[in-house]
Amino acid sequence: MTVRPALTHFNQLVLVALLAFISACSSTKSLPPSNPPDLTQANIYVNQVAFDILAPKKAIIALPIGETARRFIVYQGSNVVYQGNLDAQPTFNEWGQGAQYYLADFSSVQRSGEFHVVVTTQKQQVTSASFTIKRNAYFTLTTKSLINYFKASRHTNPQDKAIRINNTERYVDVSGGWVNSGSNQNKYLSDFQHANFLATQQGAFAAWAMAKSYSKLSALYDRNHLTTALAEEVIWGADYLHRILDQDGYFYGNILNSQTLNNEDLDEERLIAAYDYTEEVYTNNYPAAFREGAGIAIAALARAYELSNKTGIQGEFSAKQYLIDAERAFAHLQQHNLTYLDNGKENIIDDYTALIAATELYRITKKSIYLQVARQRAHKLNNRMTPQGFFTSDDNERPFYHGAEAGLPIIALIDYLTIERTLKIQNKTKRTIKLALDYQLALNTRVTNPFNLARQNFKVYQDNIYSKEQEGFFMPHVNDENNWWQGENSRIASLSTAAIWGGQQTHNDRQGTFGVNDEVAHFAQSQIDWIMGSNPYKVSMLYGFGVDNPPHAISAGTMLNGGISNGITGATLDPNGYGITWAEGPDENNWRWLQQRLENTAWYLLAITAMTEQ
Repeated sequence: MTVRPALTHFNQLVLVALLAFISACSSTKSLPPSNPPDLTQANIYVNQVAFDILAPKKAIIALPIGETARRFIVYQGSNVVYQGNLDAQPTFNEWGQGAQYYLADFSSVQRSGEFHVVVTTQKQQVTSASFTIKRNAYFTLTTKSLINYFKASRHTNPQDKAIRINNTERYVDVSGGWVNSGSNQNKYLSDFQHANFLATQQGAFAAWAMAKSYSKLSALYDRNHLTTALAEEVIWGADYLHRILDQDGYFYGNILNSQTLNNEDLDEERLIAAYDYTEEVYTNNYPAAFREGAGIAIAALARAYELSNKTGIQGEFSAKQYLIDAERAFAHLQQHNLTYLDNGKENIIDDYTALIAATELYRITKKSIYLQVARQRAHKLNNRMTPQGFFTSDDNERPFYHGAEAGLPIIALIDYLTIERTLKIQNKTKRTIKLALDYQLALNTRVTNPFNLARQNFKVYQDNIYSKEQEGFFMPHVNDENNWWQGENSRIASLSTAAIWGGQQTHNDRQGTFGVNDEVAHFAQSQIDWIMGSNPYKVSMLYGFGVDNPPHAISAGTMLNGGISNGITGATLDPNGYGITWAEGPDENNWRWLQQRLENTAWYLLAITAMTEQ
């Protein structure tokens, strides 16, 4: 997850030097939060949008030191529907000192309506934002806006019907698709293609996510008259993928508008090219490898073939053409993937994106070659799992951590289980999924964590050396691609999705919420609660929903209903990503927190799909 107005090379060096200086001066202690939450006032943090009737439900109460409370009340209008004891939490000072945290669990409230939580201290009465409880709450309340967001994000400028390929005089039609964010007109399969361990699935991922959501919830889409709108977006995306598939069999990774790169010396021509942010030059590394969005593009085309045939909705090209494209691109990458990689080495992202592509193609065609490749990729993923329970990205030096798709390796293995019939391989794959989920749950409880926010392990990367392994809530700011950090709403939504779908395989409870045990269900729900306003800044990141939405900023661009902002980060100047901050300014930096991106909404859609399908 990245691209934004680029820093000049000089500013990048200054930032890296500053971070290095701070790292040296701060030893192992984290810096104070850049823009700390207000802990001088009593606050109730709660999901400002909705809970499903059977879902876990909680509010987090923060009271100034010296102010206490024992009970909470849940109201429906003026009527008391539930009273409970507050659960005092151990001291939590990582995001600022001066508050005592309590949990208010009201999961037993299982009726439809509008509700709010009230806590009375010896000094005051505090009331939460109101929220809805209803069956299939997220699907019913938000899905239409999500689809509208994708439609509003379409790129419709006819300029893209003839775009030049960098360093050639060849012009091709790359019209259609979606702009990557509200702040520019770039289109990416994966921005920062050269970010070997941090490449993110983007343009094609939106089409794949929508089609996958429909496959899980087709009856609900039909019943709510959303099938046509959703299918039209998937087909819009598939038509674009056909256009960016070169005659030689590779996808163009980037369609770039140099005006968004903040460098007046660059030609303002729109190009098919890659961009080197260090040297500030266009490059010819525009063919996309598996990890650079091509794997998910293949999967999206396969899903579009299936969806078009099922719904009868067609675009400019036929469903048959989508499948032909997917198979051709897959065959090409089987031969040339290493050629397109920035460092010439495959890593975990190649494994899980190629696995998803092979799984989708086998599921539809039943051709043995795809099952063979899927087994190879699943074997690599299984072997990347450590005994502790986390994946390694490469040859065991770097743990896998990712600011946007931390849950995608698990989801790739879950999908693979639907095509694998060999019991021994199934059991090994389930063991990997279980280890990953157990590790994530354990990681969340190693420190006081009142919000149950997904934590991660990581290594800071500086001067071509990885630090010792660390743990934290947010991405380190000094990492494999310096300056690659921003809000992580995609990451936590991906983990929520993986927890539910993976938990149904390894932590299942047929009587439990989402079909999983209580611990997994609470973890999955907590990530969505954070996005919906149960966070230290009381901001609902889903624009158009909740009480307080993200503010506007020029650097963040257009804000659309149904779009989700990047989110909260660690303190700006802490190289390890410790502390906390949100939209602290100045405006030119606020894209890090406020910018809406395709993958943010796509991951939220998958998370609520997982929550709804039971």
